Amino acid sequence: MKFRSVSSSVTDTSQAVTTPKRFSLKVALWLLDSPRLGHHTNVKHFAGRLLKQPAREGVVVAQSRLGQLMCRECGNARDRRIGHDLLRLAARAGDRRALRELGQVED
Repeated sequence: MKFRSVSSSVTDTSQAVTTPKRFSLKVALWLLDSPRLGHHTNVKHFAGRLLKQPAREGVVVAQSRLGQLMCRECGNARDRRIGHDLLRLAARAGDRRALRELGQVED
């Protein structure tokens, strides 16, 4: 019996890996922008957890929104410091929302 090698399209996992990241980013942004859901603490916490991985990977929108969440919603100094760092990273990349937030925070 003769076996054929598996084609590269079957073993290629790069598309399967990037799709959930984009999906979680879109869900998090939708939750935060939703007028009914965006004000609830549990929803903000969940959205923050969804934004965490894309922010670590350098997605500017995720860094900006997670930085805003951490600066506004977290009560301890460590989380606020991390939020400021994320906002600075996003501002260096040119994100206008982060620039505005830093203008309000660092005046």
